[in-house]
Amino acid sequence: MSQNHVLVVDDEAINLMLIEDFLEQEKLALELFSDPLQAWQRLAEPGSDFSLVVLDRMMPGMDGIELLRRIKADHRFEDVPVIMQTAASAPEQVREGLEAGAYYYLTKPYAPEALISIVRAALDDRRARASLRTRAARLEEAQKLLVGAEYGFATLEEVSCLVPVLAALCPDPDRVAPGLSDLMLNAVEHGNLGITYREKSLLKWDGDWEAEIRRRLNIAPFSGRRATIQVTCSTEAISFRITDEGEGFDWQKFLDFDPERAFDPNGRGIAMARLTSFSSLEYEGRGNIVTARVSLSPRP
Repeated sequence: MSQNHVLVVDDEAINLMLIEDFLEQEKLALELFSDPLQAWQRLAEPGSDFSLVVLDRMMPGMDGIELLRRIKADHRFEDVPVIMQTAASAPEQVREGLEAGAYYYLTKPYAPEALISIVRAALDDRRARASLRTRAARLEEAQKLLVGAEYGFATLEEVSCLVPVLAALCPDPDRVAPGLSDLMLNAVEHGNLGITYREKSLLKWDGDWEAEIRRRLNIAPFSGRRATIQVTCSTEAISFRITDEGEGFDWQKFLDFDPERAFDPNGRGIAMARLTSFSSLEYEGRGNIVTARVSLSPRP
């Protein structure tokens, strides 16, 4: 397997040395820059293949926010996750970073384990989204005559199997697939299996998230629970209605990016789905039912 190529930008030489030392065992190809402009020039070179950017916020000249905005404005890098490392952790400063596209945050000073965990989470998310996009693109022509259908799912593998098929119904499968995956995973982990936000954060930090999902699938009261996704296609829109058997959750606070959750390894999925994947996203009742809608241009 080829190494992940990581761009690290920090104007302090000691910080670059620490990051290099912290990530020494992670089998990453690091390129370190103290000059943000030089880092941008390297990133923008034809054929560059960076999987991740670790970026300091406060730097002289071009600061981290300016470089972040430049990265996210270029369509070549829209799927490259950016980890913002900063001592500026006031809510308005974090919100500015989130709105610019930094969905992963580390507040200085941090322990090696924190950096390693957030790097792994960012790379895992990118890898999963890339896989979904690839499979969705292959199925784009598959089900053009579908009017409606209902599928049941209970496991991570079933979600992974269904998402490309469902996304292929939409005009832009690459955009829809990650949002569908996040909503369906939420129905499994938080809905049917009762994994709380805090529990998922700890499981992500420790690398035990998938193992805990598989454990709960085989114990009471979670075994046997299934979620469903109903698909309705019309000339105006494609709608996905996802229902789980859980107790629901306080979904309102997850519709937008929250600065208080910016430093956690999870908690971005619903907001990202609402912002980037769907025309609309609506929860019902206690939160165990959500309808995501993709608007279509009127057919001639």
